[in-house]
Amino acid sequence: MIRSRKLRYSLLLLGSVMALGAIIAEDRTRLLERSLFQANQAREDKAPDGSLWLADYHAVRQAQPIEGISDDLSALTYDPQSKTLFSLTNQREKLVQLSLDGKVLRTIPLSGFDDPEAVEYVGPGTFVVADERNLRLHLIKVGDDTRAIDAAQGRQLTLEGDSGGNKGLEGSAYDPSTDTLFLAKERDPLQIFEVNGFTRDGQAGQASVTANPARDGGLFVSDLSSLFFHAPTGHLFALSDESGVLLELDENGQPVSSLSLSEGQHGLDEDVPQAEGVTMDADGNIYLVSEPNLFYVFSKRQG
Repeated sequence: MIRSRKLRYSLLLLGSVMALGAIIAEDRTRLLERSLFQANQAREDKAPDGSLWLADYHAVRQAQPIEGISDDLSALTYDPQSKTLFSLTNQREKLVQLSLDGKVLRTIPLSGFDDPEAVEYVGPGTFVVADERNLRLHLIKVGDDTRAIDAAQGRQLTLEGDSGGNKGLEGSAYDPSTDTLFLAKERDPLQIFEVNGFTRDGQAGQASVTANPARDGGLFVSDLSSLFFHAPTGHLFALSDESGVLLELDENGQPVSSLSLSEGQHGLDEDVPQAEGVTMDADGNIYLVSEPNLFYVFSKRQG
């Protein structure tokens, strides 16, 4: 009995070591692919046709503490109607409205949400909030006089699958031309889901969820923490906290440009410590928030 138990423990230990080795090998492969991609990008003297070209962006505001937020800032989306930003805090759940210079305009308490990690503007006064752990989407309304939001008052959709605990839905993006909501699963496995038919009135119960394993398998990052969609190019942008990079993906899901979040890159004085949310305004400025409460802005160099 003792020998059998020791053998079982030894096999479990061996399995754990082999799994860890596979993870390390995979991360090294991704690091090599990412490094080669960034080196090739640095040699390019002009942007490929149809690309936003993140190589031309530089930090114009960095590591600015957001006063009034002490911890757990996550997600970011741009509201073109109010020309403001919306974010979340996911412990004491609140929707946070920010000015474009990173000032808190108001906070709105949330109730009935499990673990809100992503928020996305999908139309005037309308947002989707994604719960990480239970893979649930909430369609919410936010007006000038909104003082609190109850999840039970909005449309909901729960995705099938296993979030892996704290490795579920982390980011979202929206393509209004096709009514496609992109959702980033953080890792294990890293995935981007596409949801159609959830955000618009009259489509309740008709939502479809698809995945693109070929695209997701080609992403040379360790995790996903946020997304945004750029309508003029039709490109999806994916943020990775662990890999410290923002990727531009073309219509086929292939990386075409990147923005490194490391010290000395794109005008950064220090590494971005924990990138949790990213979005873009109508003028092409990129906004990024880093947990617990740091605010960044990147703008494109003229000429």
